[in-house]
Amino acid sequence: MINMYYNETNLIIADWKNQRHFSHTGKVSFSFIITGGLFMQKLIVFAIIGFFAQLIDGALGMAYGVTSTSLLLMFGIAPAVASASVHLAEVVTTAASGASHIKFGNVDKYTVSRLTLPGAIGAFIGACFLSNLPGDVIKPYISIFLFTLGVYILLRFIIQKQIVSSNKRMSAKQLVPLGLFAGFVDSTGGGGWGPITTPVLLARGNEARKVIGSVDTSEFPVSLAATIGFFISLGWEQVSWVWVFSLMLGGIVAAPIAAWLVRIVPSHLLGVLVGGLIIFTNIRTLLTTFKVDPTIISLSYVAVGLVVIISIFIAVRNHSNRSNVSTAGYPKDQKQMLP
Repeated sequence: MINMYYNETNLIIADWKNQRHFSHTGKVSFSFIITGGLFMQKLIVFAIIGFFAQLIDGALGMAYGVTSTSLLLMFGIAPAVASASVHLAEVVTTAASGASHIKFGNVDKYTVSRLTLPGAIGAFIGACFLSNLPGDVIKPYISIFLFTLGVYILLRFIIQKQIVSSNKRMSAKQLVPLGLFAGFVDSTGGGGWGPITTPVLLARGNEARKVIGSVDTSEFPVSLAATIGFFISLGWEQVSWVWVFSLMLGGIVAAPIAAWLVRIVPSHLLGVLVGGLIIFTNIRTLLTTFKVDPTIISLSYVAVGLVVIISIFIAVRNHSNRSNVSTAGYPKDQKQMLP
């Protein structure tokens, strides 16, 4: 059995043996009482979460925070602690990712320099804001936000647009508010930097590899600022370093595999699967929070599964149609797909 007591804003008592979770507001210190082998099982689960999330992020350029935070919330972790743990892990994973993109010339320095500072400021403010909200009150709203992002990601990879490539950059007046908003959303929702900034930059017709490289590189200071904000508001003792290490380890292992995976699995197929996973995990959190009848919960799972299957079929068909049009008369070097 594992009893976990933590969080200056939220108290979570997790009885893993009986699979019960309780939330309460209060300031207490973090401690572990460990008996048996279930603790190691949970660490392995968190490492798998970090691995899977980084695998997705490395292949799509987004969704590490959204995926990992959604899964942590599903395990009963308080929103502020989940977001703090994810952002602390991202400090390491985004640093490694950014260094790789810089090495391979995938970074637009102009874009990074205009996104970084406002993104960091927004992330810091968002972290302080989230840390001062009761976990049992804010958790449903965070799940609604993540659920909405999941729907957005799903639709984005079903309805892909064909746009003309362009080297036109966004102005500083456009990049600064974009970074500020994306940074705030990223820390309050546990993710959102990539899903918000990447589509906006791609819609301008910028080169995809430059967009993904710039977004990933600028995410390092954003994650660092969010982490500092959480530490100031929650305190160092409120974060489970063992969980963070597990997320980091999984992400580090997945990073090189993601580079290989992106060459094998089509992005439109992977994107639909990611969107479906995010929808599934957060609809579960919402329904259990509001104590919905188990029968309705089961039917909701079936409905989400059917939506994902249909979405995969539509995404594959649309991608096939676009490929046929491209070979029929549109030079591929003059077009680029979104995403």
